[in-house]
Amino acid sequence: MALRSGDAVRTRLTVDQKRRIAQARLRLREPTARWRRLPDLLVIGAQRGGTSSLYRYLGGHPQVVASVRKETEYFSRRYANGDHWYRGHFPLRRSGLTFEATPDYLFHPLAAERAADTVPDARVVVLLREPVERAISHWQHMTRLGFETLPFRDAIAVESERVDADLAAIAAGRVVDEGPALRFSYRARGCYDDQLERWFARFPRERVLVLRSEDLFADPAGPVAVLERFAGLAPGRQVSFRNWSAPSAADRSTAPTPTVSATDRDALDELRTFFEPHNARLAGLLEAEAWWP
Repeated sequence: MALRSGDAVRTRLTVDQKRRIAQARLRLREPTARWRRLPDLLVIGAQRGGTSSLYRYLGGHPQVVASVRKETEYFSRRYANGDHWYRGHFPLRRSGLTFEATPDYLFHPLAAERAADTVPDARVVVLLREPVERAISHWQHMTRLGFETLPFRDAIAVESERVDADLAAIAAGRVVDEGPALRFSYRARGCYDDQLERWFARFPRERVLVLRSEDLFADPAGPVAVLERFAGLAPGRQVSFRNWSAPSAADRSTAPTPTVSATDRDALDELRTFFEPHNARLAGLLEAEAWWP
């Protein structure tokens, strides 16, 4: 699909086209994979928390080389591809910092263990968004992509029967199609306390940076500066802090953002009540005041 702006014409690639291009680039890198670096830093989530924007901001730093694609999904869906395949995403360069950002890692039951085995010295960055707002954004995203056909209230009501069995199978190491469990886990992904505990058990607390998505959305310069210090980087120079996590105008024109209707109010109230103890426990883990009272 060609989009014209003045005399300039640019081609908007589909998700499948982008994936094929990334796969082609990986094949070209295979002969040198053994000499490629593993990442120094992982951005692990949460989904719909601003990780696309953070990937762009950090990847634009002059001392940083990002992975060849944002979401390698290695420690979640692609672990069977092996270390050789994973290394193909990263540079040969010996200096500076390299990283990737896969939002599924925070939620995936086995990602922390796998990451600790492969990159035990990596630093870990987490973005956490208020869980009800995150669930709404997640549902909107799945609906725009065509995976979700249910209204928000109904999607929340049937979540357990959609995802619980598959999540248990994944945690037990059984081979299942992980797509449905990752796509429809609107509520489960908001239990940040349980998810962070897995990562804290595998990585020293001082190597895990937890940021609030709302702070990134409101004033990106502040959280990015905190991240640069955490990663040992000199202060970068950002020309723009564009929101890369929001759907583009072209996306909205082809698939309008669905809305949560007034009839979903009960589901929202139930979610807020459900998340209260999880948010309180999260505050205890972070030794901080509750972020979303």
